[in-house]
Amino acid sequence: METKRVIVDGKVADPAFDEAVALLKAGQVVAFPTETVYGLGGVATNDEAVAGIYAAKGRPSDNPLIVHIGAFEQLDRYVMDLSDKAKACMKAFWPGPLTVICKVKPGTLSNKVTAGLDTVGIRMPNHPVALRLLRQLDEPVAAPSANTSGKPSPTEGVHVEEDLTGRIPLILDGGATGIGVESTVIDLTLDTPTILRPGGITKEMFESVIGPVIEPTHIEQKAGAPKAPGMKYTHYAPDAPVYQIACDVDVVTRAVATLHAEGKKVALLAPDAFSDIDSDWFFTFGDGSHAQMAAHLYDALRACNATDADIVLATITDKSDVGSAIMNRLEKSAGGRFYEA
Repeated sequence: METKRVIVDGKVADPAFDEAVALLKAGQVVAFPTETVYGLGGVATNDEAVAGIYAAKGRPSDNPLIVHIGAFEQLDRYVMDLSDKAKACMKAFWPGPLTVICKVKPGTLSNKVTAGLDTVGIRMPNHPVALRLLRQLDEPVAAPSANTSGKPSPTEGVHVEEDLTGRIPLILDGGATGIGVESTVIDLTLDTPTILRPGGITKEMFESVIGPVIEPTHIEQKAGAPKAPGMKYTHYAPDAPVYQIACDVDVVTRAVATLHAEGKKVALLAPDAFSDIDSDWFFTFGDGSHAQMAAHLYDALRACNATDADIVLATITDKSDVGSAIMNRLEKSAGGRFYEA
């Protein structure tokens, strides 16, 4: 299969959108940018299209998919029994990096989207390319991240091209994404709203709108069937093993020296202030702020695959605000491993 990557901006009409809509209506899959990461989309009511998403990614079919819509009016077609808290969150944070777990309306979506559950995660992305595509199509689009399953999520069109060339027909390239980590997923079918995956909408932001919210660790989330992506399997990992390490220049300097003494080649992912450390490869987390780290995290993890590093060291951050989402992804990338010299 030939894969085309077409640069679009979403603000003006473009024949590429007509092509993307035609492909989606024909049961094909198309990659497109959101404000978080690139998504790999197929029409969520079409079993063949959803199966195509799983096949392209190599994704386990018991991992549910998030459904994307382009307008509030589409909600009632696919979900039911929305709580007042769900409506309040949608009003406050849509379009935006928020996925809400809702009761699915029976017979509306492919069972392959929900992985057999009676709930579905649904969101309205805040990206001009995504919104133009979704509104022109006027159908729900199931769209996980547009990467090979388990690998770092794509934040640029070329990342999608690297992973999925020959597997999908079209990539709508809208440039680098903004936030850099996937949407927050919150379950609002429970008595107490529960964050299933942290992201750009934080616990504190929710609580300012709907009151108390639970945010379990990713370890606590592992029990039972996953209601959202990222709850069950190892995610976001490059080829070499990743180890978390304290964000301390002296600690990292000693660790790199120790690993070199053991004959290992080291890729270091850290803020700019660590660039003088004698690692074999250095990939920046920017100035180390949460916004910069979120924007650089997947690109840095992905860049490790162009090296022959034996080990990847990635500095940690605190879990305040978006730091919770960053550390959720980093902990999963490392499989919980922490390097201590």
